[in-house]
Amino acid sequence: MPKSKEVDAWFQERKPPAEKAMQRVRDVIHKADPRITEYVKYGSVQFAYDGDMAAYVKHGERTVSLMFNRGARIKGKFPNLEGTHPSGRWIYFADEKEVAARSKELTGIVRAWVAMTPKERGSK
Repeated sequence: MPKSKEVDAWFQERKPPAEKAMQRVRDVIHKADPRITEYVKYGSVQFAYDGDMAAYVKHGERTVSLMFNRGARIKGKFPNLEGTHPSGRWIYFADEKEVAARSKELTGIVRAWVAMTPKERGSK
């Protein structure tokens, strides 16, 4: 799916401090699977495939925090996917260079999410 005008407008309106890195994360996510959609929900950018997948959190900071809503369900080993919560997992990026360095891992996380069945993802 192409990038949404709604999300483009969100970036223009909010002008988050880490916008360049956030836009790079956005690019990586969309390149990982063309079926990924995006929209604004609860005041932030949400990425989805068969239900909510991930969202930017703390978007007022100079770093990127991407939360995978039900990331604990993602199969595979991803060293930068952090958290001990029963459901959510986070991946953080300090800047564009770190997004580039971790783009292969982020691509793997997105593809692992898409590869799961709706039941495994907790989708309806």
